[in-house]
Amino acid sequence: MSSDTLAISVRGVSKTYRISQLAVRHTMLREAIVERLRNPFHRAVREEFAALHDVNFDVQAGEVVGIIGRNGAGKSTMLKILSRITLPSSGKIDLFGRVGSLLEVGTGFHPELTGRENIYLNGAILGMRRQEISRHFDAIVEFADVEQFLDTPVKRYSSGMYVRLAFAVAAHLNSEILVVDEVLAVGDLQFQKKCLGKMGEVASQEGRTVLFVSHNMTAVQSLCKRVVWLDRGRVMLDGPTKPVIAKYSQTSYAAQTEHTWDDPATAPGNAMVRIRRVSVRPADGDDGVINVRTPLVMEFEYWNLEPDAFLNISLHVFNEDAIRLFNTGPVREPRWQGKPFPVGLFRSRCIVPGDLLNNGTHRVQLLAVKNQSTVIFAMDDALVFDVGDSHDLRGSYHGDWEGAVRPDLEWDTDLISCGLPGSRSTDAAPQAPVAAASSAPARQGVGQ
Repeated sequence: MSSDTLAISVRGVSKTYRISQLAVRHTMLREAIVERLRNPFHRAVREEFAALHDVNFDVQAGEVVGIIGRNGAGKSTMLKILSRITLPSSGKIDLFGRVGSLLEVGTGFHPELTGRENIYLNGAILGMRRQEISRHFDAIVEFADVEQFLDTPVKRYSSGMYVRLAFAVAAHLNSEILVVDEVLAVGDLQFQKKCLGKMGEVASQEGRTVLFVSHNMTAVQSLCKRVVWLDRGRVMLDGPTKPVIAKYSQTSYAAQTEHTWDDPATAPGNAMVRIRRVSVRPADGDDGVINVRTPLVMEFEYWNLEPDAFLNISLHVFNEDAIRLFNTGPVREPRWQGKPFPVGLFRSRCIVPGDLLNNGTHRVQLLAVKNQSTVIFAMDDALVFDVGDSHDLRGSYHGDWEGAVRPDLEWDTDLISCGLPGSRSTDAAPQAPVAAASSAPARQGVGQ
C-alpha cells in the first residue's frame, strides 16, 4: 500500500494479560477466611491470556474496514489499542491522524459534567480549539436529539441518550480516523440506521477512515468494502467483504440438523415449556444433500408443562449474512391453534417449499409463544443447516446468484414484431409455440 495515503499501520501487534486464579474457589467469606488461616502463604496461580497474537494489517485513508469475529476474538482489544486506551505488549502501530472513538457507552465522558460540557471536553481531548468545537456544536446536538437535556449531567442519561450523544460527538468532530465498536446496538433501530448513514457519509464525502466492529453482518456488508476477520487473537482472513463474511459464517456455525433431549429436567426450556427434539430433513424422506430445489420439513417436539396453556411455536430463519429471511408460525394449523394445550408432549411440523432458499448456511431461531403474544422461551441456532446449489437451474450463468431467496419463477418471451420502427419488416411475427416457450422457462441472475 502507498505510504502517502496510509491511515493505520499495524505490525506484529500482540496483547497479553496476566490473570490470577485461586487453586480453590470459595463461595462464602467464612470459608475464605478459614482457608487463609490454614494456608497463610498460599498464593494465587498466575496465568497469561493472549488477547491478540502477531496481528498485521494496513488501512488506507478513506477506507471503511469492518472487523468481525466471535466474542473473545480480540476485536475490542484491537480497537482499544488503536484508540490508545491500552498499550500493546509487543508490536508497533502507526496512526496518521487524530482518532475519534466510540467503544463503550460513556467512553471519554465525565458523568458529573453536562452534555454540553462533555462535547467540549471530547473536542479538547481530540486537540481541537473551542472555536472549532463551537462550529460543529449545533450539528452534534441536532444529530443526537438531546437538546432538551443538554445541560443535564450525563450520569442521568439513559443508555440510549448516552450513546446518541457519544456517537454524534465522535462523528462530527474533526478526527481523521473514526473507531466504532458494537456499542451502536444500544440505540434503537432508527438511530442505528442514522449512524450507519453518517459513517458512510464521513467516509465517502469527507474522506475519513472508519473502523467498524459489529456482529451484524448486514450492517458490515452495507458499510464496508473490506473486512478483517479475527479469531482467538489472530487474523484469519483479510479481504473483500462478501467472501470473508461467507467464510466466517461457514465456520462459525456447526451444522445441527437434529438433536434430542430425552430428560425434561435437563432439556432446553423453563418451567412452562421444554424442548425434546429438533430436526430438519428433506420432505421426500431422502437423507441426501439439501439444495435450493429441496422441500424441507422442520420438526419440533416439546413438552408443555402448564395446564391449559395457549401455546404455539414460531420460527425465524436467517441466512449466513444474518438477514432474517422470514418468520413463520402455525396460524392456520387445523387441530390445536387457538385451543388450550394439556400438559404433555407435542410435535409441530413446518414445511418449507423448494425453490425458496438460496444456497448457503441457514440458522433457525425457535420461539415458544404463549397467548400468541408473549415469548416464554427462545432458542437461538436451534437448527443450522447448509443449502447446496443446483446447477440445472443456472443455464449458462456461472457467477454468484445474488439475493436472500432463490425462487424458481416462470418466464415466457414473445416476439412482437421483426425489424425496427419505420423499417419494412414491422409486421407482427407468428407467436412462438406455447409448448416451446413454457418447456424451458428462462431464468436470469445478476451478471447474465
